[in-house]
Amino acid sequence: MRYRMMFCAGLAVGYVLGSRAGRDRYEQIKRMAQRVTDNPSVQEAAGLVGAQVSKVTTMAKEQVAGRLPHSGGDEAHDGRGTGWPEEATTGSPY
Repeated sequence: MRYRMMFCAGLAVGYVLGSRAGRDRYEQIKRMAQRVTDNPSVQEAAGLVGAQVSKVTTMAKEQVAGRLPHSGGDEAHDGRGTGWPEEATTGSPY
């Protein structure tokens, strides 16, 4: 994710510099950026980063799911709805 943000920032800087320097410079920067993104090493690094992000996301989901109350008769969830204490049915709610 960090590399993706750095890459996007680089593209933004390249765009600004290219537009200030004229169309020819912009096209030069654009071709250079395309070569970088097409580079097999960059593609491999992006794949590894994507795999790490996916792994971390899966682990985080599992941890969150492990901390949520279960719906099968767990003490934390009695199957009555929201889990909020029941309000008294008599008198004003205020």
